[in-house]
Amino acid sequence: MRDPWPITKEETEPNVFERVAEYRPPFSWRTRLFGRPLSSADAPHQTIGKTVGLAVFASDNLSSTAYATDEILFVLATVGIAAFVYALPISLAIVMLLTILTLSYQQTIHAYPGGGGAYIVARDNLGELPAQTAGAALLTDYILTVSVSVASGVAQLTSAYPFLFPHRVVLSVGFILFIMLINLRGVRESGVTFAIPTYFFVAILFLTVGTGFYRYMTGSLGVVVNPPPLRAPVMASVTLFLILHAFSNGTTAVTGVEAISNGITAFKEPKSRNAGITLIWMAAILGTLFLSITFLAVKIGALPSEEETVVSQLARTAFQGQGLLYLATIAGTTLILIMAANTAFADFPRLSALQAGDGFLPRQLTYRGSRLVYSRGIVALALIASLLIVLFQASVTALIPLYAIGVFLSFTLSQVGMARRWWKVGRLVPGQEVQERGSTLRYDPRWALKMGINGFGSFCTAIVMLVFASTKFRDGAWIVVLLVPAMVVVFYAIHHHYQDLAAHLSLEDFGSPQRMSRHRVIMPISGVHRGTVAALRYARSLSDDITAVYVSMDPAEAERVRSKWEWWGEGVRLMVLHSPYRLFLEPLVGYIEEVAAQRQPNETITVVVPQFVPRRRWHNLVHSQAAIWLRMALLFKRGIVITDVPYQLE
Repeated sequence: MRDPWPITKEETEPNVFERVAEYRPPFSWRTRLFGRPLSSADAPHQTIGKTVGLAVFASDNLSSTAYATDEILFVLATVGIAAFVYALPISLAIVMLLTILTLSYQQTIHAYPGGGGAYIVARDNLGELPAQTAGAALLTDYILTVSVSVASGVAQLTSAYPFLFPHRVVLSVGFILFIMLINLRGVRESGVTFAIPTYFFVAILFLTVGTGFYRYMTGSLGVVVNPPPLRAPVMASVTLFLILHAFSNGTTAVTGVEAISNGITAFKEPKSRNAGITLIWMAAILGTLFLSITFLAVKIGALPSEEETVVSQLARTAFQGQGLLYLATIAGTTLILIMAANTAFADFPRLSALQAGDGFLPRQLTYRGSRLVYSRGIVALALIASLLIVLFQASVTALIPLYAIGVFLSFTLSQVGMARRWWKVGRLVPGQEVQERGSTLRYDPRWALKMGINGFGSFCTAIVMLVFASTKFRDGAWIVVLLVPAMVVVFYAIHHHYQDLAAHLSLEDFGSPQRMSRHRVIMPISGVHRGTVAALRYARSLSDDITAVYVSMDPAEAERVRSKWEWWGEGVRLMVLHSPYRLFLEPLVGYIEEVAAQRQPNETITVVVPQFVPRRRWHNLVHSQAAIWLRMALLFKRGIVITDVPYQLE
């Protein structure tokens, strides 16, 4: 027989051994559903290239082309169709903002190759409070990304098939659960799965706008046939506030720019270079499609509506009806909008794991599942996003006001943090290096230029954030304005708990462990049977000072227990507690507390709880589970050890 405790090296510490566990997860329904469990050594092989990376991290950003124009026109429509002439200039301003953000995040990607985005940048350069604020803003944004993108995808579907409109909530929740399942299978699997719909969407949308431009240039484009009804104007004239409101609505197009900087570690080597190229691809595709859709939407007289999206109106106008190409456009748009949630499923678990590692979220979020993904974060995101879908009835217009304020707050903190980083770099001398938690600082002769880029980026995003907060405050942005600080308070409460726990568990100034001078055992019993005898034998191995306790509610039954104990109790004393009010737990806990209050220094009280285990789990439903309730009642009593002695029924 092989020695189970082999000594691996001569220099190994005495009584310290190492071995690799031979256990392999068995084939089960989980294997069929999520795939073969991966070992930790498989992690380097789960990285992705630029092509798949665009599908994983850019689907959120690219999908916004399907609804950003709608959101601009919704605001302008409050004045009337004549105000639609402002849609293209507003879109140009948004693309300029996209360019600034792309340049800024290019610098972040190369400065922080370990990923983490705004959270890590703010933590290393601005401090813990800004970092947790950025974390709260981003987590909120990722949750809303899932809700908005899926709801918008279902809106595309109901545009083509109006009879599905009453079922939009159920459809949305179903799609979220489907994406959750795919992501639980791993990064590579989800990336490959979502790459096909992402590239199909890009191709079919370029075909749509290309056809639209060709027909516009040849004078055959025309206008929308049977457009959806337009609500009556509620304002008399265009105001600066209206323009800013439309601009803030349209800035949903740039959400998701930070996603690649958060997920750099998912890319193949060289990680930063591959992530940076993917970011440029994403920005170029987004800018082109967004401007094209806005331009053509105005030319064909598209009207914003909950019943039919602008993309649907553009596709049936460009393709002259609801033929195969129209259906392909709707299918591609629906898929990309639903798949856009994958970006949040890729980044939310990573960010929550970073915060959990720093002690600001539950530690369980740092654990990887069988497929090397942060399973708990994925499931938490799906549940919260589904709850939002239900609360807001899958309405894109109702969810949008909550959407972008969080991401622009994180944009601003990230750019301010990067500007300060370049300021610190400028204070170094050539050849000097300073190691920080998230990156290494080295002197860069272009530090002033880079600081200027990030500084200007932070100024622009701060202005947009303020515009968004003021114009959208009444529409629902106030929820996020209150939610982010509330989340930060919760983060610090969790952090304080972990710090307090560490202080209480620390061995510093602990001294030598005190030896136990006396060990008293209390063994509650519900009767005298095989499980009781097995527990008694275990208790006798701990101490000679044993008291069995029986709570009596029936004198006749108590007499039978006493009689059997005289034969099977092996001379151990029995305490019979009469319970006139027919309570079991309260008299027992009271007796144990009374004994504990009289214990001597260095005396330990162990409560040995006999517990029989049925052959089948459902059998537990027909038993009182008194052992479980007793353990819960005593768990927080100081100086009391609780030990279960299971007796398995054959």
